[in-house]
Amino acid sequence: MRTDMEERACDLALYILEHQATVRAAAKQFGISKSTVHKDLSQRLPLFNRSLYLQVKEVLDRNKAERHIRGGKATKEKYQHKKRKGC
Repeated sequence: MRTDMEERACDLALYILEHQATVRAAAKQFGISKSTVHKDLSQRLPLFNRSLYLQVKEVLDRNKAERHIRGGKATKEKYQHKKRKGC
C-alpha cells in the first residue's frame, strides 16, 4: 500500500516531467514548500521508483544549469524597466 508521501512524490515527478517545471513551480502548483518538493524528489522517490527519479533528475539538473541565465535575464529586465520610467 502506498503512503501519501509516496503518492505525492509520484504526482510531483509526473507534473515536473509533463510541464518541464522547476521545483518552485511544482511547489506553487501543489501548495507545498520548495523544501518538501526537493525532499520528496531527491530522497523519497528513489526508494520506490528509481526509473521515474532518474527521469525527473534530468529535468531538475537542466533547470539548475539554466538557473543563472534566468536570473540574469530577470535582473536585466528589472533595470531596463527602471530606465524607461526615468528612475
